[in-house]
Amino acid sequence: MSIYRRRKRSIPELNTASLPDLIFTILFFFMLVTHMRKTTVKVKYQVPQGTELTKLVKKSAISYIYIGTPMNAVGAVSADSLCVQLNDKIVDLKDVKGYLSKERLAMSAADKKQMSVSVRADKATPMGTINDLKQSLRESNVLKVNFAATFKKQQTSL
Repeated sequence: MSIYRRRKRSIPELNTASLPDLIFTILFFFMLVTHMRKTTVKVKYQVPQGTELTKLVKKSAISYIYIGTPMNAVGAVSADSLCVQLNDKIVDLKDVKGYLSKERLAMSAADKKQMSVSVRADKATPMGTINDLKQSLRESNVLKVNFAATFKKQQTSL
């Protein structure tokens, strides 16, 4: 009988030459797909529903106003009172006029003509608060105001 010697088979190494290209491609894909937020919402709100809605076209000259209950760092509601958030800053309703005037001065000449405000208020916000906000916007000469809403599902009857 002869003795068979087992030959040690070598496992081929993994070719990692194309790995950086693959990682770069995936990184580039996620950079294109990811939506970057300009503001961090510090107010909890539930947008009302409507039927006649239009989308905003040019978003560079838009300031966002959020009205709702304040949230803490964890995301839980911290109080029952209403607060107003302008872009990234929580302010009083009285300070809206001064804040928007400063923001208008920082804009370019083309954006000053197109400046508008998008109000995203909780659907339980009292109408008096909305009227006070609209009066502050008139005083600061911001006359283009959009109110954010979601589409109302229409019920069909058979």
